[in-house]
Amino acid sequence: MFWQTTRHRLDLTKPKVMGIVNVTPDSFSDGGSFASTKAAIEHCRRLVDEGVDILDIGGESSRPGALPVSLETERHRVLPVLEAALTMGCAVSLDTTKPTLMAEALSMGLDIVNDINSLSAPGAVEIVAAHADCGVCLMHMRGNPASMQALAVYDDVVVEVTNALASRVAALRTAGVRSQRIVLDPGIGFGKSVEHNLDLLRRQRELLCLGFPLLTGWSRKSTLGAITGRDTDGRLAASLSAALASVLNGASIVRVHDVAATVDALKILSAAGFLAAKFNSS
Repeated sequence: MFWQTTRHRLDLTKPKVMGIVNVTPDSFSDGGSFASTKAAIEHCRRLVDEGVDILDIGGESSRPGALPVSLETERHRVLPVLEAALTMGCAVSLDTTKPTLMAEALSMGLDIVNDINSLSAPGAVEIVAAHADCGVCLMHMRGNPASMQALAVYDDVVVEVTNALASRVAALRTAGVRSQRIVLDPGIGFGKSVEHNLDLLRRQRELLCLGFPLLTGWSRKSTLGAITGRDTDGRLAASLSAALASVLNGASIVRVHDVAATVDALKILSAAGFLAAKFNSS
């Protein structure tokens, strides 16, 4: 099993770590920490040194209640960081919903488009389909960051997320995007309650019926705070626990803030043979 991206064919027979680089002033956990170009590039280098497989760069907060930013603002935030990240030897992903920005980043050599809207904006599917090899991550979300939590009503969250992602996969396949380029994300915390998120973790293997690798993002999420009573700075242990549970339940990529700790935790699972058992039973 592999994920085809622009410059890298990522082997998913062992889980990959995607490191979060928020070039934003208002992201829920580290907003403002890497808002300058210099700080974001230094953070990218640090994550590479810590063993990251994919750098995921974003210039627009998707926290609950967040308002959209303009194309020009997002361009100004992310393009200089992308340019530097593309020289660092690992795969580079752009977390954006804007087709114009996707196209510009792909022209620079971007490896992966990571879209919380599953390429639902007009023209987004066509831009990805026109590219020969870029990877794409389709995430489930209802509404938008400003409205999503008001839409967290499901009869069966796992079935409904599965069906929604299947629909978006069909749109890409119809446009000619090869299956090897596609990864799916159930969208933990995006228009879901605490119990919805836990259901998605408990029953995560049901999502594998779609036949695509899974990417999950539990890092520092509010569900972990609701369970542990800790704020974002105190959620490392909970984030690691959720990431490992997700991997053991079928995830191939975990999107995290704390790269070094996650890499080390996965090394322990691998040394003990749990990852071999996980992939043999997938």
